[in-house]
Amino acid sequence: MSEFFQRNAEILQARWPALSVRLAAEDSGAVDAQLVEGLGSTLSVDGIQLTSRHDRLAEARFQAASLPEAAVLHLYGTGLGDLQDVLLQRPGLQRLHVHILNGALFALVLHLLDQTSWLADPRVELACAGDASEIALPYFALPAELVLADDFNARIRDRLISETHLTFNNTTFDVADPHLLELLERSLPLLRADHDVAQLFGSRAGQEAFVIATGPSLQGHLPALKRVREQVGRPLFIAVDTAYKPLLAAGITPDIVVSVDHKIRLHHLPPEASADTALVYMPMLDVDTVALWRGPRYAAYSDSALYETVREAIPRGHLFVGGSVIHPAADLAVKMGMRRVTLFGADFAFPGNRTHTGWDDGVLGPQLSAARHWVLDGHGQRVRTQLNFRGYLIELERFIARHPQVEFFNTSRAGALIAGSRFAPEFCP
Repeated sequence: MSEFFQRNAEILQARWPALSVRLAAEDSGAVDAQLVEGLGSTLSVDGIQLTSRHDRLAEARFQAASLPEAAVLHLYGTGLGDLQDVLLQRPGLQRLHVHILNGALFALVLHLLDQTSWLADPRVELACAGDASEIALPYFALPAELVLADDFNARIRDRLISETHLTFNNTTFDVADPHLLELLERSLPLLRADHDVAQLFGSRAGQEAFVIATGPSLQGHLPALKRVREQVGRPLFIAVDTAYKPLLAAGITPDIVVSVDHKIRLHHLPPEASADTALVYMPMLDVDTVALWRGPRYAAYSDSALYETVREAIPRGHLFVGGSVIHPAADLAVKMGMRRVTLFGADFAFPGNRTHTGWDDGVLGPQLSAARHWVLDGHGQRVRTQLNFRGYLIELERFIARHPQVEFFNTSRAGALIAGSRFAPEFCP
């Protein structure tokens, strides 16, 4: 036991005894850390520097300058303690919540460096990030530890990254974009003529819906879905747009198809067999695709400012959109009054090294080879995914948390674990 660790451990045991026990169980010796020297020095873990190797203090001051002069601040990642010390110099700071993103890494730092100055400060609260279900604002997330976060803290890591990318992602939906405005203008005749999605709200109180997405795990459920579809008193089948063709190919006609992406075309939603299926869509969906649909059509809006100019003139019901079509599909089920929603193909990952059911690799997005990220699956193992899929997963989990009156079930352990849902025993033993 190093002299540094003994002093650090004494403070941890006195202030956070349960956390101290958890950190003592971490295998800090398994961390691949190297000393990196420049004008100063730092640690490199798996080739990633925890801080600047030239001037750690200057870097910490630069990072601190991005945070407001708030009474309460949140720091995700522990680093080498530099940013904590700088923030605690603020006279107006009343509470600094430090959230550990990698337990073994923090245990190693406790062995190597004196952390007592910030650990002993009564304004500091220390916990593992994964103990919380959501991130807290205002925060700073140490970049290196967003990469090095361990499995237990990965869910919060994903939320931090999603929050960081939020402003950039929203630039795609600039309300002044001439192309988007043109698409909206072309949508207006259909929008005026078609039904209001609000007519469906409350129509299935206390019933069950199957919300069907296009993840790889859908393939294994197609025979069972076909059997259920033929039963009397079955659940309502709500499919996302890209699941429509694979379902038809398996002899399954969904009751409702939901589509919101203006890139969806006739080859995604062929109209020939659509007479018995309702289409729920949002303006700017390809007008030719909508116009040729033979079943009932229902228009909806999202919260997007793009619809502000038409919302009052042509009132339509609202559906939640969080980046993926699965969000409005799930919201439709909830607004229709469903007490139970069972998710199929909601993988948010590439289990079995496949991207989708019924579509070749790369047709609906980046190829499998472009997957550089991971989430935990239903077995607690890492499974490959895309960064945007992780964002869609987060927004679905938040949606589920906002609707505790509805039971959500997942049908596959191979895809991403969905917080707030349970595994459906009849489909996922």
